[in-house]
Amino acid sequence: MSPAKDNKPTESELQILEVLWARGPSTVREVFEVIEQTRDVGYTTVLKLMQIMADKELVGRDESRRTHVYKARLTRKRTQKRLVSELIDKAFGGSAAGLIGQALMSRKPGDDELAEIQQLIEQYRKERNHD
Repeated sequence: MSPAKDNKPTESELQILEVLWARGPSTVREVFEVIEQTRDVGYTTVLKLMQIMADKELVGRDESRRTHVYKARLTRKRTQKRLVSELIDKAFGGSAAGLIGQALMSRKPGDDELAEIQQLIEQYRKERNHD
């Protein structure tokens, strides 16, 4: 079963997912130790968030051992795709060009990043033409 479409992660849940994507399956303690390095948060807060995330089907939980091990149910790429699609629909009226234009104006990318963006556009065109 895949996570329900409307179960999008909150900012705090995304931070936990980032840890799980980087580390792989982890205990609450392991996730807490990573997050506490950059944010003042309690162990029980991380525990509660991860339990909620399991209920929302954002993470899976292996309960076969005394210490539960959690893992992300969706990849980073798939999660980003869901969040960006929703942002494009809600904030830009379905216009990818609107999103990209705003992103370029907001972040002022350097020449290297602009070249990377151009490569992505060219790659997309090639893939689209082969479908």
